[in-house]
Amino acid sequence: MGYLSKVSKQLKEMESAQHEQFERISERFVRCLQQGGIIHTFGCGHSSLLAQDAYYRAGGLVPVRPIIIEPLMLHKGAQKSSENERTSGFVHKYLEKEDLQEKDALLVISTSGRNPAPIETAVYGKQKGLYTSALTSLVYGTSQPSRHESNKRIEDVVEDVIDMNVPVGDVIMNSKYHSYSPVSSVLGAGVLHALLTRTIEKMEEYEVEVPIFRSGNVDGSDHHNHRMMETYHRIDF
Repeated sequence: MGYLSKVSKQLKEMESAQHEQFERISERFVRCLQQGGIIHTFGCGHSSLLAQDAYYRAGGLVPVRPIIIEPLMLHKGAQKSSENERTSGFVHKYLEKEDLQEKDALLVISTSGRNPAPIETAVYGKQKGLYTSALTSLVYGTSQPSRHESNKRIEDVVEDVIDMNVPVGDVIMNSKYHSYSPVSSVLGAGVLHALLTRTIEKMEEYEVEVPIFRSGNVDGSDHHNHRMMETYHRIDF
């Protein structure tokens, strides 16, 4: 079976296996948005790319804001970002500068769920009164212990979890000589957009205006998008 076939199979299985989690988290997101809150996303390394993927996105929700901590991102040095992610206390001075409000929601993306930075971000958000959830891979917990001083993993500190079921090592292909081909980004993007899609659908069911960006590459969209961004002035677009 080829890469795309394996990924497609896993996404379809996840849609069924994680149905209740999609419903529960999307419902909480809707409540947050109805109160005037926004959805913050956070990740480190490649998970930071996922956290940014739903931001300022054509066809996506307007009130989605990534928490950007540059020393945890790949462009500032891949090895250094990994080291920072594993350092207890590293995120605190950055999180204290973030506009996190009790009416908001926080979605933390961490495939392994074991490193201090995402764990401490989730804990901080919860302490501020935000609804916290995570995209992670629970199978890591069977063989890869937490690197946090509390010995807790991301699934231990958030209110809800969607299990992406990424294999340990983040590879999906195997040959006689190697295991290869990362899968967390593809699965993570699929799960992220499925979750936000369900949020949009629920808002439509409640017959409230859904703040969705239109593509800037389609004529006539600019006025709509500017109006949406003015509504969510807390987000730096």
